[in-house]
Amino acid sequence: MFFVLSKVLWFLAAPSNLLLLLVLAGAGLAGSRLALRWRRLGLGLAAASGLVLLVGGVSPLASLVFGPLENRFPEFRDDGTPVTGIVVLGGAVETGLSAARGQLVVNDAGERMIALGDLARRYPSATLVFAGGSGRLTGDGAMSESEIVRRHAASLGVSPERITYDDRSRNTRENAAFSAELVKPKPGERWLLVTSAWHMPRAMGCFRRAGFTVTAYPVDYRTGPGAVGLHSTAGDGLFELDVAVREWLGLVAYRASGYTESVFPGP
Repeated sequence: MFFVLSKVLWFLAAPSNLLLLLVLAGAGLAGSRLALRWRRLGLGLAAASGLVLLVGGVSPLASLVFGPLENRFPEFRDDGTPVTGIVVLGGAVETGLSAARGQLVVNDAGERMIALGDLARRYPSATLVFAGGSGRLTGDGAMSESEIVRRHAASLGVSPERITYDDRSRNTRENAAFSAELVKPKPGERWLLVTSAWHMPRAMGCFRRAGFTVTAYPVDYRTGPGAVGLHSTAGDGLFELDVAVREWLGLVAYRASGYTESVFPGP
């Protein structure tokens, strides 16, 4: 139920969708035959929502919202401690396109897959885990990310047989629980967790809740250190704002559901 609700509610709560709906609602009121005060209210709602859409799209707002998420965990520095294993979270593979085109197609989080290939070469004796089922709401018959990675791991320079696949997980909580179930980590082992920097706080919280001690290996940064800049197109800015707001809402929802022990897990 949590999985279904998160998909439906997010469609309505995404800033770009919500603001567009408010613009349309305001325009509808402004063009209606209701009392003058309602038409004025509609005109004001449409204008205000449109202005927020513009500001959210081209201003540094998305960068400001992303910053605390991406900077919560430091970049990984190899201190020489042996690495037992590496867990790479899904979310970077376009399953439908990959299946249709017969090749690995990644989205804007593709750095997760780059890290999989890179770390596999740097730590040749480490166990590799790819955690990615199908995130589709319908689910039935949908190909999992794990299946796509299994088919195309060689294109990353990794033998498909070297990777342990979690093809059941649909969200971050399940990533953590099913990965722990698969590899049964032991005390004292060092496992690296690879996911987007902005997603790392929630992911670390879930792995801690699952009793799986991991070291953060953040990738897929959207902001530079202390950098705040304008976006070249409103579409770019709104996309980034949607991602950041979704992550903050996810942190709150996961804490409320007991999937993490704090709202904003830290080092």
